[in-house]
Amino acid sequence: MKTFAEFWPFYVRAHSKRATRTLHAIGSILALTMVSLAVTVNPWCLLGAPLIGYGFAWYAHFFVEGNKPATFGHPFWSLAADYKMLWLVLTGKMEAELGKLGIQN
Repeated sequence: MKTFAEFWPFYVRAHSKRATRTLHAIGSILALTMVSLAVTVNPWCLLGAPLIGYGFAWYAHFFVEGNKPATFGHPFWSLAADYKMLWLVLTGKMEAELGKLGIQN
C-alpha cells in the first residue's frame, strides 16, 4: 500500500466488529485525555497516552476481532486512521463508511 487512500479500506476491514471500534474509540479518547493532562497537569501523563490507547486497541484486535493490529505494519497510517475512525464514530458516519466498503456488522 502506497497511499492512505489504499490503506483505509484495509484498516476498516480490520475493524469490522462494533466492539472493536468501540474499544478503539475509548482508547483514543483516553489517550487524548492523557495528552491534555500532560500539557496541563504533569508531563509524565504523556507516558500513559500510548499505553492506554494501544492497550484498548490491541485488546480489541487480539480478543474481539481476532486479527493482528494494523499498527504492526503501518504505524503512522494506523494512527491517522484511528483518529479518522474516531471522528466517524463520534459523528455517526462510521456505519455509512462500512456500507460504502461493503462491510456488514
